[in-house]
Amino acid sequence: MQKQLTAIVERDGSGYVSRCPEVDIASQGDTVDEARENLREALELFFETASPEEIRSRLQEEVYVTRLEIAVG
Repeated sequence: MQKQLTAIVERDGSGYVSRCPEVDIASQGDTVDEARENLREALELFFETASPEEIRSRLQEEVYVTRLEIAVG
């Protein structure tokens, strides 16, 4: 079974942090691609090992990522 989830990748010092807001799981890597792939592995491991109850309690079906324009200064 395939599932599409959100991956947010941000620079953190000399590397990158990746996180999935649907289940609140994070990983990291030296590059964007590495952080993304490490997150994929962490998510696959979570879904392989977590109980159905834990998956149900953590999984958020609706996540919206958007940009805002704000006044600064």
